Amino acid sequence: MWQVIKSVLAAFFGVQKEQQRKKDFEEGKPVTFIIVGLLMALVLVVGVFMLAMSAAE
Repeated sequence: MWQVIKSVLAAFFGVQKEQQRKKDFEEGKPVTFIIVGLLMALVLVVGVFMLAMSAAE
């Protein structure tokens, strides 16, 4: 699971190596990457929202 999280984070920042991307597509299950990606996107949105609310006070 840690490998999926690392791969999704690297993809978020656009720094994933081509070799790792190929490995993910060959060995990984798409559903796992989709779920982790959606959860990380949700965490990002909530984090930005909380930061904005904090700055607005």
